[in-house]
This record gives sequence, C-alpha cells and structure tokens, in this order.
Amino acid sequence: MASGPLFNGYHANGILDPPEDEEDKTSLVYSNDGVLISGSLDSLILHLVPTGQYYPEHSYTFAFLLGSRLFLDPLPLMNRVCQTCIIQQGLMSEKVNGKVIEKFGKHMISLLGEWTDNFPYDFLDDLMIKCLKDITKLLMDLIPDLRRDVTILMQNLYGKIAFLNKYKEILTRIEGEATQKLQHMMPSVQQVEISEVCPVPLMLGEQLTHIELERLSMIGPEEFIDDLRKTRKTNSKEEVQKTSNIDPYVQWYNRLSNLVATEICTQLRKKSRVHIIEYFVDVAKECVNIGNFNSLMAIIGGLNMTCVQRLKKTWAKVNKEKFEILEHLSNPSNNFSNYRSSLKAALWRSEGASDDRQRIVVPFFSLLVKDIFIINEGCGDRLPNGHVNFQKLWHFSQHVKDFMSWKAVECPFERNPSILNYLLTNPVLSENSLSIASYECEPPENSYEKQHYKQLKALVGSHQRNNSDDAQEQVSGIRTE
Repeated sequence: MASGPLFNGYHANGILDPPEDEEDKTSLVYSNDGVLISGSLDSLILHLVPTGQYYPEHSYTFAFLLGSRLFLDPLPLMNRVCQTCIIQQGLMSEKVNGKVIEKFGKHMISLLGEWTDNFPYDFLDDLMIKCLKDITKLLMDLIPDLRRDVTILMQNLYGKIAFLNKYKEILTRIEGEATQKLQHMMPSVQQVEISEVCPVPLMLGEQLTHIELERLSMIGPEEFIDDLRKTRKTNSKEEVQKTSNIDPYVQWYNRLSNLVATEICTQLRKKSRVHIIEYFVDVAKECVNIGNFNSLMAIIGGLNMTCVQRLKKTWAKVNKEKFEILEHLSNPSNNFSNYRSSLKAALWRSEGASDDRQRIVVPFFSLLVKDIFIINEGCGDRLPNGHVNFQKLWHFSQHVKDFMSWKAVECPFERNPSILNYLLTNPVLSENSLSIASYECEPPENSYEKQHYKQLKALVGSHQRNNSDDAQEQVSGIRTE
C-alpha cells in the first residue's frame, strides 16, 4: 500500500483533513414527495459516492457534478470523493479484500465513467488526470477484473481531449485564412456574392446547420457554470477554466450577422442588393424549417443592422411579406414568446422523429445563456441555514440536459466544402467599413449621416496615411541596412 499521501487531504494513516466549517455533515432535506431540496456540501458529496449496495441516480450525479463547481473546483471535489471511498471501503488497509469490494469497484468505475463522459474538459487539468489514474490504479490492484473497464474509460477520455485539440487547430487555421483573405480584399473590385456560390437557399441553410451543430457539440455543459463564475466579483486570481468553446460559438454568430450585412452593402447595384436581401430571407425561412434557430436569429440580426436598414431605396423594392413573418418570430417582446413557441414545436417534432432531419434543434444560444443567468440571479446558492440550494442545481441541470440532447444530434446533410469555406473565411467588413459601404450604396440623407460619413472617411484616410508612413519607414530601413 501507499506510504505517503495519495490524494490531497488524505493521509496514509487514514485520517481525513478536518472540514472547513462545523455544519451538519449528514443532513439532506427532502420535500414531502421525496424530492431533494438541500443539504450541506459534505452530505451532498457523500450522496454522490457509491458503495457496494448503493449507486446515485444518474440525474443526481449530473446535477451535482455540474452545479457543485459553484462551491468548489473539480479537483477538490475529485479529491473529496476519492478520500471518502478510501475511508469507507478501507482501501488503504492491509486487510482489504478485493472480492468483498468488487461491487463497489464496479460502481466507482461507473461513476468515474459518467464524470469523464459528461465533463471531459475537467480532465484537461493534469492534476485531475493524475488523481483519476491514482484511484483507478488502486482499484485495479485490488480488483484486476476492472482493468478492461478502466482501459475503455481512459481511451474514451483521451479521445475526447484529442478531438478538442484538433478542433482548436481547425479554428486557428480558419481564423488565419479569414484574416489573410481580408488583407487581400480589393475594395474597388466586385466580390463574388454568396448566391453565386450557393444558388439554393435550402442548401445554404443546411451548410449553416453543419457549422452550428459542429460548434455546439464542442461546448461542455460545465462551461455555462464557469461562465457564471467569471461574472462574479472575486479576489481570486485563479483561472476559472483553461478552455472555452462558448466564445468561438458567439463569434460565429457575430460573423454570420456581419457576413449578411457585408454581402448586401458591397453590392453597388440596387437590384443586386434587393436580390441578396430576399435570398437571405429565404435562407432564414429554411433555417426555421430545419430547426436551426441560431442561424435564423443571426441572419435577422444582420438584416436589421443600421448599415442595412438605412438603405430605404433598396428596401422599397424588397418583398417584405416573408421578412415580416420572420421578424414576428424573432420579436423579443414577452421574453421572446414567439420564438419559444416555435422552439417547443421543434422539440415536439424532434422527440417523435425517426428521420434524423427532423431531430435537429439548434436553439437561439444567447437566450439559452440568458435563461441560465436568470436562474443564477434569481436563486441563492445557499439557504439561510447554510445548506446548498440543490433545487437551483437541479434547475441548472434541466436546462443543460436539453442542450446536451440537442448538441448530440449529428448533422444529416451532405457537406459542401466550398460553401462551408465561403461561410467561414470569406472577408467580413468591420462596423466602420460597413457604414462607409452603406453610404456609398445610398448617399447620406440627413445632417447626422453626412457628418458620420465625413468622420468615417477622415478616419479611414488617417489609417491609410499611417500605414503608408509605416511602409515607407520599413523600406527606408531596408535600404539603410
């Protein structure tokens, strides 16, 4: 047996480090119908730990592993779980019998399997991996039959981590290609428009869904809670999380909105602008039919940008009937009640679907995050008696479980590399550049717009002079050398 510390807080003599407070460590409070309401943090951890005769419900395991990070990080929790197991089962004792604890060992590997399957990004921390290896090695030494299960667990975990690393590399490559294309963009040359690359709105909706589901699938459930923790004022300098896949997803939403505006404002001919607006309205309609609400909202957001909305002569020629239907669906009044009704219909369709095309649900992501934020703000982490408010953790888990089922759907549509590349890397103009392009499509109409256009042109001219001076200095430096 080990002669020194195996896990933080556990010592070879079997003494557990004292708790941080003196609250009741065994109390769990249930409602009259048996629903868990609250408990001390220690008692909730104890409720998570399996024995030979007991295994926690899957719904409890997910809710507690998700919400417990409001109170302690995954590593201390892992240590506490391992400490409890070692003491309860006497795993460090010379008299421990592998056959007696065999059922406990299988239960413990199952718990670790749920943890690594649902929250693999917790194990980006080297100390978490070490703790996992330590406890599984201890169990395998005592129960050799567990070796196969442990091997499968570790292979699955390493596969998920490798997939994340590959995803990061792909994002970096896409960002680099997009930046390079933007640098070589010629403002005076008419760019290829998106309807030439993809003439069929349905096909574009399908390719947008590929991007949405791919980026959605990489977001870990714990990232929602970590995002909440980042908003809290704290004196701690410790990094909350090593990775965030929410940020690239939000950036994709913003890119799609700006891409819509760029496609419209770079068309110098009014007829072309009308065509592009109506094209994107049709694409948004197809996104609704697919169940891709995030792309729908991004497209509507792009069509409603100031640089697009001010093009009154263009909009006068647009068939607004379809657009008004989509605006009604995306109306934010009554907490997006119209969108929520459409989402419920998509969920109902998804639950009874046999065709993968009917199972797709891509929610309006910003609103999902807002809903979780409201739960966090509306409920305290602890009750007046100091207990952890488990009902809050439960509500978190229900929202995130829905998200987990949505992101698990594989996109059934055929990939089109050229369209995907266009969507991900084609140049997108900045806010100022979009405003200038809009004024060049339809000249300023009032004093505010005239002043704004003048300021933007002066700003662009200043940047061009600075860049020219920098280039001249570099050339002079080269000649001097």
